[in-house]
Amino acid sequence: MIDDVLGVANANRDRSSREHIPTELSDPGNKTVANGVSDGGGALDAPDKAMTVTAIWRYPVKSMAGERVSWAELTELGIAGDRVVQVYDRRDRIVTARTFPRLLRLHATFGIDGEPLVDGLPWDSHDVRRRVEDAVEPGARLERFDGPQRFDILPLLICADGSVSMFGQDVRRLRPNLVIGGVSGGAEREWPGATLRLPEAHIAIADLRGRCVMTTYDPDSAAQDVDILRDIVRRFGGRLCLNAAVTRAGRVEVGDSVALIAPSTP
Repeated sequence: MIDDVLGVANANRDRSSREHIPTELSDPGNKTVANGVSDGGGALDAPDKAMTVTAIWRYPVKSMAGERVSWAELTELGIAGDRVVQVYDRRDRIVTARTFPRLLRLHATFGIDGEPLVDGLPWDSHDVRRRVEDAVEPGARLERFDGPQRFDILPLLICADGSVSMFGQDVRRLRPNLVIGGVSGGAEREWPGATLRLPEAHIAIADLRGRCVMTTYDPDSAAQDVDILRDIVRRFGGRLCLNAAVTRAGRVEVGDSVALIAPSTP
């Protein structure tokens, strides 16, 4: 399954704006030493303080507002239930908030029956269909698809609290799945190739995420401020947060400890 995920990710990624593209993501299996950094020979600096999971976000409908949750199951396709419903236009093409930002004003969650809701209504209801058409165009609709192709790059997007603080804007503009606390400044920019080891799950870090016009839209009003993206380009080289894949499935909870495992060296 991980090979399928990586194949789709490499087909989708914009190579002109990405670096550190791995040919394979796998758990290094290194021994963790006391400072949280592997003794496997990597050059990563030890974290200044203990790292923990401080926020978990799930987006049941791609390009709609998501939900902050206290725990989730991590699978080889990321957070269970993430982006399992997509928006299609009348020509049967997937569309996103990059071109239809009013989708961000629709709020997707999961109901107690495990099915996605939009603004508290069943995702496949007539009322939701009307709201989607209002946000996109007549004939737009929602469909459910669970395959790896539903992700723009890899199934997980990881942000670190230090860079989020430096960013200085609503973290929802970045649409992370996990936020890791206890990371100074932009230290996570040195993580590509490393693994994050949680109590149950392992996460392989691939590369920095090249940011797009989605960051320019206010998460509540969908009003656009293009200076947000200009600032990301100026201060972060256009890349902020990390593309990642799950290499060991398991439950993740807010407050879980996170160990940084450096990649092995030959």
